Amino acid sequence: MPEFGLDSSIRDVLDRHPTGRQILWAHGYDVGEGFVDVLSQYQSLRDAHRAGRLRDLPTLLEALNGTLQPS
Repeated sequence: MPEFGLDSSIRDVLDRHPTGRQILWAHGYDVGEGFVDVLSQYQSLRDAHRAGRLRDLPTLLEALNGTLQPS
């Protein structure tokens, strides 16, 4: 599985992670049926978090990288 980091783009997550869309949704990012703003798909996870479009970035990265421990 690919390694995701702060500089990974939203498009990277959608293209390279089998459940990326659901993980992004769980952290507040609604991709919808396409991007209203075409440039937003190239936004980094860091920038999306700074803009308030993603919640709990450390947990999001853990989920994407398969390191999230069950509670």
